[in-house]
Amino acid sequence: MNHDILLVDDDPGAIQLMARMLAGLGRLRFATSGAMALGMVRASAPDLILLDAEMPGMSGFEVCRELQADPALASIPVIFVTSHSDTKTEVAGFELGAADFISKPISEPLVVARVKTQLRIKRLTDELRRLSTIDALTGVANRRRFDETLVAEWQRARRSGDSLCLLIVDVDHFKRFNDTYGHPAGDAALCAVARALTESTQRTNDLISRFGGEEFAMLLPCTPRAGGKHVAHRVVQAVAAMNLPHAASPTAPCVTVSVGMSCYDEDSACWITASPDSLVMGGDQRRRTAQELLKAADEALYAAKRAGRARAYWLDVSDVDEPARAQPVGEMQIQGASPHGE
Repeated sequence: MNHDILLVDDDPGAIQLMARMLAGLGRLRFATSGAMALGMVRASAPDLILLDAEMPGMSGFEVCRELQADPALASIPVIFVTSHSDTKTEVAGFELGAADFISKPISEPLVVARVKTQLRIKRLTDELRRLSTIDALTGVANRRRFDETLVAEWQRARRSGDSLCLLIVDVDHFKRFNDTYGHPAGDAALCAVARALTESTQRTNDLISRFGGEEFAMLLPCTPRAGGKHVAHRVVQAVAAMNLPHAASPTAPCVTVSVGMSCYDEDSACWITASPDSLVMGGDQRRRTAQELLKAADEALYAAKRAGRARAYWLDVSDVDEPARAQPVGEMQIQGASPHGE
């Protein structure tokens, strides 16, 4: 595995020394201040941080506190590198979430051994976390991972000025499918739908998850509404193209899905533009939340169902309190679908 290690020290000589010691253990990145380190971590999270505890401006302890305050970054192990080896300093660091301490002057065998140990622990922890966030039936992410990722991506989108789309996908008349074909067939159908959703988007940052029962969620970071609509259209068509028989469906002779999409992008009234000096809000001065993005997708899904199912509707997060503003995503009614399916 090619690990990513961030070395943070205001002394370039110390960074060069640690880099020489750790050469071959992974990709090494460098920061000479706490603020610079935080920017790099938020842009691309490393597997491990070696952090100088005493730096001018923002100290290593302050950096660690900022990392622990961000749910998306709190699990990154931090090894403090410090000239203080007293118990009080180490206890303070551990209370902030530090994984280990290395005292200056540093010893190469000790640095290498402790870095290898933390990388091994991180790898095992990541694997356990991955297994705990996978839906056992379909193999996509589970609700727990979706909830965590939704909050993290919403915060990142608001902070960085990136767009974000969310799709809620519901298998139409799934109870009737189970009653007709049996639960094993229903499980197989859910797995097939999960595969179709996964194949509908190829980007590694997109999250496909089982939202609950016969519902799935698709979280699309850095995606404006046009891209979200494209994916929603593709999802509806991809599931219908599987042509899984559903004789009990009043909507279509095969398994279909309804999709509700919500979006947050530069056309949203609540859009925040990151400027060098401040965050500039759009016309909607109210700060929307991740839960409102989810509610907007739900409202759009209800609109798709009311319109006859086997189709997609969308609603801007700014319009979450006005669900009647939900609109259809193009002309995509499935061939043979009833215009008034229940």
